[in-house]
Amino acid sequence: MEKKFEIKLLEEAFGFIKSQNDKVQNKILYNIRKAQVLNDPKLFKKLNQNIWEFRTKYAGLQYRVLAFWDKENNQMTLVCGTHGFVKKTDKISPKEIEKAEQIRTEYLAYRQAGFERKKKRK
Repeated sequence: MEKKFEIKLLEEAFGFIKSQNDKVQNKILYNIRKAQVLNDPKLFKKLNQNIWEFRTKYAGLQYRVLAFWDKENNQMTLVCGTHGFVKKTDKISPKEIEKAEQIRTEYLAYRQAGFERKKKRK
């Protein structure tokens, strides 16, 4: 199956996944890879205009990695994982969504500044 998007785990999302035990890590990464080829809201769900979540249920806990789409690069569609957390209920804290929004804003500003520096060098 063809991937619908590429994944980039930002530092905090990568650290969250690496902090889990091997079985949880494998399950989260399996679900993320599965979401790349399969449109399933049980795996990848939109939370608001900018923020999405990768969803993994394992051993009675819910692992979430929040993400956003980086569509500025015309070469590929990129989904950036911002951070992750473990929860026991389906409801997402507004603070987690705000945190993902802040990381998104910082990422896009940093990326934009990087592109501007490259343009000035020419």
